[in-house]
Amino acid sequence: MSDILVLILRRLRAPLVTLISVYAISVFGLALMPGVDPQGQPWRMGLFDAFYVMSYTATTIGFGEIPYPFSYAQRLWMTLSIYLTVIGWAYALGSIFALTRNTAFRQAIERHRFEARVRRMTDPFFVICGYGQSGRRLVAALDEIGFGTVVLEPDAQRARAHLVLDTRQATALLMADARSPEVLLAAGVAKPECAGLVALAAGDEVNQAIVIGAKVLAPSLPVLARVGSPGARDTLESFGETMIVNTYETFAFNFRMALTQPDSLRLEDCLSGVPGAALPPRIEAPRGHWIVAGYGRFGHGIAAALETAGQSWKAIDIDPAHCGEQGIVGSALAEEALRRAGIEQACGIVAGTDVDANNLAIITNARRLKRRLFTVIRQNAAGNRSLIEAARADLEFVQAALMTNECVQLLTTPLLNRFLLKARQQPNAWAVGVLGRLRDALGDTVPHTWALLCDPALLGARYALVEQTEPPLTLAHLLADPDDRLVRLPAVPLLLLSKGRDTLLPEENTPLRAGDRILFAGAEGIEGLQRRTLNDDGAVHYLRTGREPVRTWLGRLLEQRRQRAPGEAVAGPR
Repeated sequence: MSDILVLILRRLRAPLVTLISVYAISVFGLALMPGVDPQGQPWRMGLFDAFYVMSYTATTIGFGEIPYPFSYAQRLWMTLSIYLTVIGWAYALGSIFALTRNTAFRQAIERHRFEARVRRMTDPFFVICGYGQSGRRLVAALDEIGFGTVVLEPDAQRARAHLVLDTRQATALLMADARSPEVLLAAGVAKPECAGLVALAAGDEVNQAIVIGAKVLAPSLPVLARVGSPGARDTLESFGETMIVNTYETFAFNFRMALTQPDSLRLEDCLSGVPGAALPPRIEAPRGHWIVAGYGRFGHGIAAALETAGQSWKAIDIDPAHCGEQGIVGSALAEEALRRAGIEQACGIVAGTDVDANNLAIITNARRLKRRLFTVIRQNAAGNRSLIEAARADLEFVQAALMTNECVQLLTTPLLNRFLLKARQQPNAWAVGVLGRLRDALGDTVPHTWALLCDPALLGARYALVEQTEPPLTLAHLLADPDDRLVRLPAVPLLLLSKGRDTLLPEENTPLRAGDRILFAGAEGIEGLQRRTLNDDGAVHYLRTGREPVRTWLGRLLEQRRQRAPGEAVAGPR
């Protein structure tokens, strides 16, 4: 607000001085002009009366001549004053209108409104730095989950898309550079409601500056950054605890899993997909010779995955600097280049250039030379979705979608990422078993995932874990309906974190301890029932014993009598 006042005083200083001077000259001049009362005696107007007359005259209200009819001298002065005040007001109003069109003033007003919106946010929110394709998808995804968002984007064209966004949760937008500490503070990174910050700017250097600034202002704030080079990753990893996502490396890893562990990849897609949607298909890439069209950062990641999986490959790129000794210089659009790369013996082709139209043409030409090919295509621009769909590829790389899934997974359900990292170390058959358990519980739909904390501060958890520890509270109790203990809830425990030890797919009879965290996958609404159990000591008592808790003093007295040993029974009346 201080910036707005400074701009107003600076821009309107001259108009205000002019207007005050016009009024002062007009009032004092009118007070000095000689007049005549009804008796013909000389009379002059007082300063207050002169100010009153000038006020209603200059504002075009015009009440009349008071307290007596004006003399010719007074009327002459009034005529001069009218023109002076009209000029003064025209100058002042013109300056005010010019101020409203001033870029700095508008930015100050927007900044003030933005800070007011952020101050009014009382629910958890995330700060999104960068509103490109990934930023727009991430804001929409977080809004669906139930988180508010604060968007920082310096480019006006990109920010304009947020103005027409219809969200259910609170959101705020500021067109500013997120590298500035003042901008980050205005965005609320130091507020306790801020759940995390995501750096999605176009360049690694910008993202590094944003992350470092956020960590200095809020050291405990969860921060996630998108990087594109190994150097940027090393810099951020050396600075502190920062979640780092490189979409090229992530997709290359998923591609390697499609070659070696297709069911493990399907399990990851299932747990990180849209809840309620149909289960993702099983994608198994064939083993053999591969062609990589486009040997930039994306192509290098794919080639590394092929080498790790023990597959042969050949790259094609128009830039000799990219190809080196392992690639073919040329265009994958040409039949000659595809034949040199071994299209006749190839089992698959990766179209990974920077141009979506070229990727579609590469897939089409390759299929013309060899019909049975496993195809992988890269999408660069969101507006070219129709081109990518026309390719009918077996596997698609959509950077914005992949980035959104990674961000949501890392920020909202960190236990899920922990589980997936452990699951990657398991054999493919293990993933088949997990998928089978999920299908038995939920059918062919993507499950919801959530994490529960056995917090002794909750009434039910305190009763079971601190006050009445026998019989022990187990996972089976959390998997039973608190209204009917014989009904099993459609949910699967995936991970139990107890005293720093991870247990994959824990048994349902596993006893729980205070501070344990459990990752579940299940149907919508099950999380609410489980949280109700941990918040209600009566529900815990019913689930453990099968009896409703006694809540009246007479019932408690009878319960105590039943629990006494036979030798200590109270004798009845004689």
